[in-house]
Amino acid sequence: MDIILLIGRVLFGSYFLYNAYKHFAYVEGLAAYAGSKHVPHPKLAVLGSGVLLFVGGLSIMLAVRVGILGWALVLFLVPVTYQMHAFWKEQGDAHAAQEIQFTKNVALLGAVLMIIVLYR
Repeated sequence: MDIILLIGRVLFGSYFLYNAYKHFAYVEGLAAYAGSKHVPHPKLAVLGSGVLLFVGGLSIMLAVRVGILGWALVLFLVPVTYQMHAFWKEQGDAHAAQEIQFTKNVALLGAVLMIIVLYR
């Protein structure tokens, strides 16, 4: 069972690390998109959220201080899910796409909360 937990941690943590990389590699494009969603100081928000993704993802992957550092992902997921994926403000294809992203983030949030409890 320990190997399954390890595989799950690596897969789950790598998802956040990959997205952290994208926040740093594509900061200008992501900042422009965040600005279109009325995020204040979008470039700083993208960089700060990249740090949260990196810290939380690495913590989960390595099982290091997950009970504390996992909260970085909660701090990322809650405002991003509400602000960036507000499907109720969209119509047509954009509504469907944002609803998918919203519900995916809610599921990720649930998984992060379970892992925080598991490793406290």
